[in-house]
Amino acid sequence: MADAPPPASPQAAPAAAPAPAANGDGNRRIRTILFIVLAVLAVIAIGYGVRWLTYGRYIESTDDAYLRADSVTVSPRVNGYIDQVYVLDNQTVKAGDPLVHIDLRNYKAVLSQQDASVDARNADIRAAENQITQQQASVESAQAQLVGAQANAKYARDEADRYKNLRDQGVETDERFAQAVNERNQTAAAVLGAAANVKVAERQLDTLSSQVAQVHAQLEAAKAASNTARLNLDDTLIRASIDGRVGDKTAQVGQYVQPGTRLMSVVPVQDVYLVANYKETQVRRVRVGQKATVKVDALGSEEIPGVVVSFAPGTGAQFALLPPENATGNFIKIVQRVPVRIKLNPSKEVAARLVPGLSVSVDIDTRSNDH
Repeated sequence: MADAPPPASPQAAPAAAPAPAANGDGNRRIRTILFIVLAVLAVIAIGYGVRWLTYGRYIESTDDAYLRADSVTVSPRVNGYIDQVYVLDNQTVKAGDPLVHIDLRNYKAVLSQQDASVDARNADIRAAENQITQQQASVESAQAQLVGAQANAKYARDEADRYKNLRDQGVETDERFAQAVNERNQTAAAVLGAAANVKVAERQLDTLSSQVAQVHAQLEAAKAASNTARLNLDDTLIRASIDGRVGDKTAQVGQYVQPGTRLMSVVPVQDVYLVANYKETQVRRVRVGQKATVKVDALGSEEIPGVVVSFAPGTGAQFALLPPENATGNFIKIVQRVPVRIKLNPSKEVAARLVPGLSVSVDIDTRSNDH
């Protein structure tokens, strides 16, 4: 028969008593951790609260903002066929660099024709001036003839008076007196003819002077036409008007262009600026000269300093193709946006990567205007 198990010792039962103490330690540890977490959260909340009171509430932010540049559209002033294109897409150019050349043969021929017209008018003026010189001599000759005729007339009058006295005295005959009277009348008529010749010569001189003035006017018109032809010839070479980078190029050799045809654009990427569209409720404290912080989506988290330089003279809706008309129908108030222009101050490395059209987010610090 197997031996029976020994009876249990009366002191073995209380061995599990320490378990409540271990649970108490765990609860205290959890409470301590929770207290620490709550304390950290409270510190963080206080820190955020202090930051908001001292900084955050003064910052006006928007992501409705884009980089811009005042690009220049390159267009010809004359028509013709393009025979040379000097630039490539995205090429950097300086003001005055040649961009496109238009065939100049027609304009060169027109300039030669206009220069010939100028030379012809100059020749006409010289010929007219020579005629005036000749006519002045004719006037002087007519005046001299008038003086001679007047002298003859005076002599004939004196002779007629003398023969009249002699006839009255019976010394001379009536026939001789009649002859003297006839000579007096002839010389008087000669005086009238000489005076008429002087007037005709002087009027001819005035006519030639008017012709010279007319030819001078024609010369000025010919010079103006020549200058226009020279400008057209110069305009066959299209140059860059500003520094920048070539974009949207459509010019091709052999293409026929007319004045105003869009050939390309020159974008001044070195002068990129920012236009941020702020809600009308955000611009209460925004002022010119306040500092801004800009983040460009294409550059990640890198910040670019800036400064507010101006406000648009109206909201974006006012410059839309069809501005809203709120005086008709049911009215629903919509918060408008005001374009704010911001000048950027990037480093050279960052500036080389900025191009118009990039999306950005902007923070404007308005603390300087809070009272």
